[in-house]
Amino acid sequence: MPGVVQAGGVRYPVIRGLAVFAVFSVLWMPALVGQRGGPDDAARVLAGAIDIHVHSDPDNVPRSVDGLEAAKLARSHGMRGMVLKNHYDPTAGLAFLARKEVPGLEVFGGIDLNLPVGGMNAAAVEHLTQVAGGWGRLVWMSTFDAENQVRFSKANRPFVSVARSGHLLPETKAVISVIARHRLVLATGHVSSQEGLMLLREGRQQGVEHMVVTHAMNEPVLMTVPQMQEAAKEGAFIEFVAGSLASADAAARIDRYADAIRKVGAQFCILSSDLGQKGNALPPDGFAAFLLALRGKGFTEQEVDRMSKQNPAKLLGLP
Repeated sequence: MPGVVQAGGVRYPVIRGLAVFAVFSVLWMPALVGQRGGPDDAARVLAGAIDIHVHSDPDNVPRSVDGLEAAKLARSHGMRGMVLKNHYDPTAGLAFLARKEVPGLEVFGGIDLNLPVGGMNAAAVEHLTQVAGGWGRLVWMSTFDAENQVRFSKANRPFVSVARSGHLLPETKAVISVIARHRLVLATGHVSSQEGLMLLREGRQQGVEHMVVTHAMNEPVLMTVPQMQEAAKEGAFIEFVAGSLASADAAARIDRYADAIRKVGAQFCILSSDLGQKGNALPPDGFAAFLLALRGKGFTEQEVDRMSKQNPAKLLGLP
């Protein structure tokens, strides 16, 4: 059994010595973005929450926790579930193991259609559905290898295209067909905002029931509010991610998020952490700080719960 530390009446499991940073995150990080919060507040906002964007080891870049540790942390904070994401390796198998190790937590994985899995590869998505347990749920269109990402970064390397001359490629439509047939989640990844809308229209036409615009306001996606509103009309949720709340731009970023969420409508939005990077807050702690920061911007407890609990559950097909 792991050791524990206690702060403010909350017990934190010590996982690879990370509990001290966890306590720091919950107690002080919300103050960095203008919202006071303590362990009791964090416990309340996380109870029953689902984080659809968690990075973990094993990976090719440093991560703060592995998938099993991330699941243990989530359960220790009273969360309902999480989605384990990796840019280059499918995570359905890791979700299967995490569910065995951490019973009672809804853990899902997915596939990110970057170059190592063949880009827009319908066969790879089909395989995801055949992995033991059936916990592969999200299909992210290309992220780091997306044409939009590579061009935005001014890099000179191969990339994955979803469209050409304003039309989706046949292989993209084939991927969407698999998503629709198996009732998976279409996540737009790092494609351009215009490409994202094309994917959502095609998804709706093919009968995809669950869609989400991946961190819509972040680079290199940079969706405008009218585009987010259009995406919501196509049946997609709009994702807003915490990232690091210790960065210099965090307060301004939260302000932009708050303005966009009000214009799009909380009923169409999902909040997630996009954490797991080494040096950043642990996923549940950064997630709690993010939720408290939005409470500090005037969103009600019901609105934050809608975006962090009910809407993610609906996206994942949970009751």
